[in-house]
Amino acid sequence: MALVDTFYSTDNGRIANGLLVASYAAFGVPGQQWYAGISAALMLVLLWAWAAALLRNSGWRLPRGVPLFSAAMVLAVFCLSSTNTYKTFFWPAASVSHTLPPVLAAAATIPALPAASRRAKAAAIACGCLAGAVIGTLSEETSVVALTLLAPALALSRRLFPAGRLAFVRAWCAATGAGILIGTAVLLTSPGSRNRRARHHADSLLTPESLVASLRGYARVVLTLGTTWQYLAPIAVGVLVGVLVRRADGGVPRPDRRARLILVSGAAALLFSGYVCTVMAYPAFGSSVSTANRLWNDYLFLLLLLLVGAGGLLGNRAVRRHRRGARPVALGSALLCAGVTAALAVSLHGLESDIRTRAAAWDTQDRLLRDQATAGATALPYTPLVISGMSEPFGRDGKRQWPASCVATYYQVERIYQAENPTPTPAPPENPEAATPPHWQSPAR
Repeated sequence: MALVDTFYSTDNGRIANGLLVASYAAFGVPGQQWYAGISAALMLVLLWAWAAALLRNSGWRLPRGVPLFSAAMVLAVFCLSSTNTYKTFFWPAASVSHTLPPVLAAAATIPALPAASRRAKAAAIACGCLAGAVIGTLSEETSVVALTLLAPALALSRRLFPAGRLAFVRAWCAATGAGILIGTAVLLTSPGSRNRRARHHADSLLTPESLVASLRGYARVVLTLGTTWQYLAPIAVGVLVGVLVRRADGGVPRPDRRARLILVSGAAALLFSGYVCTVMAYPAFGSSVSTANRLWNDYLFLLLLLLVGAGGLLGNRAVRRHRRGARPVALGSALLCAGVTAALAVSLHGLESDIRTRAAAWDTQDRLLRDQATAGATALPYTPLVISGMSEPFGRDGKRQWPASCVATYYQVERIYQAENPTPTPAPPENPEAATPPHWQSPAR
């Protein structure tokens, strides 16, 4: 609770984010190490349950194992195909803010999908409102994406949903949207959020210069995403589902106009929410907003879902027009998924080597620093151990100061200095605000 209070009162106002950070930070270094595996298992269970709920809600059938395979493939691409997998998935602070939230937002619909009785619908609406409030205090960017999806769902509800569930769908969307707005209001009015906006001069995000620069950065992000070949895997997953899915009577489903409307409105929501997220991040990240790929995950997950949907329409069209050619199409989709999986495995093998090397060096240095701190040293020599562009002390030619203060706090000493030169006095940072580290970055806290 002390960490949650620090988030709310000092750092950024994200209460739910503080709870999740505390869930692994309470275990120290092992908590940091195990976070990726535990969060991956949690996200896989949620996506599998969501796929199963969607299947039951549609009344269609798939061969056993396809929903789990689809959830696992989408999750693997989402977590591991980034241009910097370490930062987006293995670094808990980024994953908790940008990778986990969109999956939680999607899973919030699970109680609503099977709801049939009055009591079940009321419970689903309450769960939607509560989940919205949690998302609102967890990630501003995921909140933007969720609201951008709920708006067309409400506006087009008469064309998207059957008349018998129209009132319930509208009530659920309204309650969930209200929950997100309430959570966001709690976040934005918090002292921590005010501190963060002042620190990054967020009042400039709506200036013409900021809007244009954000648009340029977002265009580069879209170009990067559009040229990432691993994103063919979600399309292949969709094709596989479209080929294999059957109605309860064994016939091939025939998607109506609603499926295309969902894809079109979803694509519009993706483009709009992605730009808004970029605008929100620009004051803090500046021109690097187009390379800080952990910020993309809030809307990247929606992109992957849309690709699955588009692939589903392609697979369905193929099986309806060429029944005999459906098997080769399914086999080709499975082989493409296998190829992407192999490519991800190769990239992870290289990252594993880097992680192991850095871990060994970190453990060695950690023992030395602890021994010196125990012996009464007030200033410790520190060798930066850089991996995947992570912030390290003395980075940017000595201009990056706050990581050094975090390390000093962790070892409970006055300061650290660069090991190669044991006597320098660190120069003051160019930006005075940069001297104040975010409190949650310090393991000691």
